Amino acid sequence: MAKDGAIYVCQSCGAVHGKWAGQCSGCGEWNTIVEESRSAPPGALKPVATSRSRGLNFESLESDTPEPARIITGVTEFDRVCGGGVVPGSAILLSGDPGVGKSTLLLDVAGRAALKGVRVAYISGEEAIEQIRARAKRMGLEKAPVALASATALREIIATLKREKFDIVIVDSIQTLWSDAHEAGPGSVTQVRACASEMVRLAKSGGPAVVLVGHVTKDGQVAGPRVVEHMVDAVLSFEGERGYPFRILRAGKNRFGATDEIGVFEMGDSGLREVSNPSALFLGEGKDRAPGAAVFAGIEGSRPVLVEVQALVAPSAYGTPRRAVIGWDTGRLAMVMAVLEARCGVGFGQQDVYLNVAGGLRINEPAADLAAAAALISSVTDTPLPQGCIVFGEISLSGEVRSVGRAEARLREAQKLGFDQALCPPLTVKGNGVGVTSVSRLTEVVERISQNRY
Repeated sequence: MAKDGAIYVCQSCGAVHGKWAGQCSGCGEWNTIVEESRSAPPGALKPVATSRSRGLNFESLESDTPEPARIITGVTEFDRVCGGGVVPGSAILLSGDPGVGKSTLLLDVAGRAALKGVRVAYISGEEAIEQIRARAKRMGLEKAPVALASATALREIIATLKREKFDIVIVDSIQTLWSDAHEAGPGSVTQVRACASEMVRLAKSGGPAVVLVGHVTKDGQVAGPRVVEHMVDAVLSFEGERGYPFRILRAGKNRFGATDEIGVFEMGDSGLREVSNPSALFLGEGKDRAPGAAVFAGIEGSRPVLVEVQALVAPSAYGTPRRAVIGWDTGRLAMVMAVLEARCGVGFGQQDVYLNVAGGLRINEPAADLAAAAALISSVTDTPLPQGCIVFGEISLSGEVRSVGRAEARLREAQKLGFDQALCPPLTVKGNGVGVTSVSRLTEVVERISQNRY
């Protein structure tokens, strides 16, 4: 039986249970249910002395109030992902793996914005003031007029932010804050939900734009209840593959901009460096292209990105062939291989297949089907593709090569980087100085690569 005034909350998904259990019925996780005291009486509303209430004042969609100007932080890649700058009064949640550079990115944003005249407060619950100063000195931002504080008490933070006016407030991290209205410890579902709610309420009531740092679980999801992601206006994820200096900033949710934009950074000794031309980083530097490599012209948000797709097909040493994929969807690789075998006669039954997207970038675009197929065919036939050739196109189950969007932007980016050939579906736009080899069936791709005809 549950104790009087006690509830049991899952620390993974936030589901509330009447009694303790070893496994959460909401998310299926084990040993995540923790007893918490009930801080409010049952029911949604507290009883009041009077039965009359003010009610609601409805308004129309029309408004003469102009939209407030966005806050330009000076970090171009961060502003791009936010939709052109930080919206005043918005709430942003930034998540990422430990050590990926979340604090470095936000300190860079705070420092550059402060140098442009933006009033910025940086509140850290994980680091001391001297640690932040040492990082700022390493990044060359020690002269930036950023207001620093190291605190975890929510009541003190809210009182200070109501007294002093700022344009942007950065809290690192939301898991370290605690409210004295709840008995649960910092980082629990109750505390994270309550603290995030108060910070979002402060931003929406005419306060500053709030940027919250959130921890992630071992599965890469934002730690804490999912209600936090629903409360904020934007959810950004900072990603990076171990062994690569590149960092990708993505928007999983954005009420004031697109969700398919990415920002590319490079981690160095002095902090993060913005990468204005990611294509030059994700491409190989060799003069001759090896068999099994194809350059894919993709679109990430509003910008085209060229990346090298590498494939290796080798005889299997075991009874069950291996299929290993890095940077692409395993299901789409299986589909492309099935189409090659069924429609083109290229079999992979007794061979191991490895596919890798160079540079640590992850591709989610269907237009990469043709690039993956070209890399597989190149590896099977041991025939390299031309050095100046790009590939893009979607493959259907019938073996047809289908057209994709924004082909002109892909060709323009290829021409800018010195590519002069393109293997792609038939286009209705000009090649912009790039010779286009149109293919409508996957069998044509196999013939052209194996016979080296472009």
